[in-house]
Amino acid sequence: MSKETNRRDFLGMSFAAVAAVGGAASLVGMKQAWDPLPSVLAAGYTTIDLAAIDLKPGKPQTFKWRGKPIFVLEKTTDMEKFDGDLVIGDKRYTVAIGLCTHLGCIPAWKKDVWKCACHGGEFNANGQETFGPPPKPLIIPPFKVEGTILTLGEDGPESKAMIVARA
Repeated sequence: MSKETNRRDFLGMSFAAVAAVGGAASLVGMKQAWDPLPSVLAAGYTTIDLAAIDLKPGKPQTFKWRGKPIFVLEKTTDMEKFDGDLVIGDKRYTVAIGLCTHLGCIPAWKKDVWKCACHGGEFNANGQETFGPPPKPLIIPPFKVEGTILTLGEDGPESKAMIVARA
């Protein structure tokens, strides 16, 4: 009876060990399938060197981040100063996701405001809604600033300060 008990215990422990190894291998495989690909992670960041691009004061440029348009406007000296401006040296910038907060249309820059052609919404140079149906200002993307380099997709104190100033 002693041999039978030992053989039965050995078979049970062997089965448990094989099941544990198989379960662990399955979990590793599932985690690898759930993790985003490196190419997807790399696409999450966009770098803009504000000193290297040809930004003209009063004329915004549009960049792409995660498939969304990003407006970067270097403000002229006669544009209203705003606590939510990004200040680098002696220059002031507005950085915003270029989608109307009403229905997601892309507003166009007309002289000194962004105008949405869909329903007539308007946003001033600060990105704040001034006319029409948009319920809130243009959304500020997460970004970090190091010198004159703006990295979209990373949370930094500059973007958080802009969001607080808009609230």
